[in-house]
Amino acid sequence: SPQARSKKRSRKHQRFMARRAVLEQKGLLSPHRHPGSRSPEAGLEAHAELTESCDKVPKAKQNVSSSLSPSASPDSIARHHSVLLSQGNGSCGRVRTSSLVLRPGKYVAIDCEMVGTGPQGKLSELARCSVVNYEGDVIYDKYVRPELPIVDYRTRWSGITKQHMKNAIPFKAAQAEILKILKDKIVVGHAIHNDFQALKYFHPKDRTRDTSQSPALKKRAGLPIRANVSLKNLARHLLHKKIQEGCKGHSSVEDAQTAMELYRLVEVQWEKQLAHSLPPRPPSPVTDPAADSSQYLEDQYWPTDLMASSL
Repeated sequence: SPQARSKKRSRKHQRFMARRAVLEQKGLLSPHRHPGSRSPEAGLEAHAELTESCDKVPKAKQNVSSSLSPSASPDSIARHHSVLLSQGNGSCGRVRTSSLVLRPGKYVAIDCEMVGTGPQGKLSELARCSVVNYEGDVIYDKYVRPELPIVDYRTRWSGITKQHMKNAIPFKAAQAEILKILKDKIVVGHAIHNDFQALKYFHPKDRTRDTSQSPALKKRAGLPIRANVSLKNLARHLLHKKIQEGCKGHSSVEDAQTAMELYRLVEVQWEKQLAHSLPPRPPSPVTDPAADSSQYLEDQYWPTDLMASSL
């Protein structure tokens, strides 16, 4: 009868709406709006709001999270920077540096001080290591006892004296602590290969930012691109501060903080250039969110428990 058919359609519609609601909660479907629920004027106002400012509503294809998982690969980090940078291009024009910070916890800066061991003290070994975070706060600073006897403390440059070695920790212990900090981090430093050599360690190149090799910093300082520039000179030209003054030696904490300051000064440009130097990204296996989602309304896509409860 017509009444039975109407009742059957009603139940079928209820099951359909229940399934649709679950899909909307899972983000597989956009929220359903009934026709006529908004006036033509409201629709025009909404359209005006969407097109009024690209700063407020970015394009769907540019919706990218401002953070990455700790296991993110180096190329995904650089490409993530590139996508974020593209959000500031075009008619909107503005790039906010704060929005380009991926994960401040993934960045550290390091500086080591070495003393002379071996024949005539010509062998350099680690005697102090300092690590600071993205904000320049000290997260590690310890004196380290070399594996070989110290022949030359190099106090004028290292700042290390015999007194510092009284409470120094063995090299192996320090190495284990430091490498644990550097794991999965982007490490900033100046002539950082010397620090890694003292640590007897090799850090992935894609996760290393050497301020002594940055064309962006040299260009900004008005110095030749191929010139060997000291941290002291870069700090004077770009940060307008004096470091490594006097005869008491360098401060590894101050040097690490300075390297991080210099990196942050050209971070956007540096990461953008790195992203452009990477090979093309392979096609994503993820389904295109713009694809037709009507297929998910078919019974075969529904969980069995939901199917049973809706009958």
